[in-house]
Amino acid sequence: MADTTGVVQKKLLLEVVTPDHLLVSREVDYVSAPGSEGDFGVLPGHCHFLTTLRLGELEYRIGEQKEYMSILWGFADVTPQKVTILAEIAEKAEDIDVERAEAAVAKAEARLERGGLPSEVEEAKVSLEKARLRKKIAEKHRNR
Repeated sequence: MADTTGVVQKKLLLEVVTPDHLLVSREVDYVSAPGSEGDFGVLPGHCHFLTTLRLGELEYRIGEQKEYMSILWGFADVTPQKVTILAEIAEKAEDIDVERAEAAVAKAEARLERGGLPSEVEEAKVSLEKARLRKKIAEKHRNR
């Protein structure tokens, strides 16, 4: 896509930031993120928009190589040259321990089965969703 000067853009700068640190700062060809209204994809030259993020999978591509991250809520700021992800929690696939993620899924499932107050059940559901996401992302990385 061409920018406003007519120059064809080949890459996007992707930055993923958490309250603690800058997790990713790379030039990429494509980004897919979990918007609160649905997943969205971004190529270089995309129109500007700002959206909230839900818990989900962020994927980015550099050439044919795909990289994955878990994102837990936040915001995305998209410009024609850059995608900035401000996430409450974000984790690269290679940093997730698959066995720990599997154990967290089992623990969250057991907690949900026990039931309890509505707030406890809702908290258990969120924990299970987070654990399943982390497991899925870790397995994608392992199976590459």
